[in-house]
Amino acid sequence: MSIALASVVVDCADALALARFWSELLGAPIDDGASADWATVAATPPIGFARVPDRTPGKNALHLDLAAASPSAEVDRAIGLGAKRVADHSVWTTLADPEGNLFDIVGA
Repeated sequence: MSIALASVVVDCADALALARFWSELLGAPIDDGASADWATVAATPPIGFARVPDRTPGKNALHLDLAAASPSAEVDRAIGLGAKRVADHSVWTTLADPEGNLFDIVGA
């Protein structure tokens, strides 16, 4: 039996708004048919955003690691798009997207 990753899905309050943030950050288009309930960004792998009535409280159990040739420039760009800096580590920077989902930017 074979299994493959189809997408990464992020629970959120407004799928289209969060998809816009990630679309800009990754330079990948939002797929047709996006709405406040469901939206996908055509990244590799695709990232889906699903509106849910009650998110799991506390630290998210899943986060994305993004590799960049110029991590500090991408951290600045992410902040300009609405991310918040959470922590600086020796090898990566942890940020939160506009809805508080954590992600890291590391050197490529």
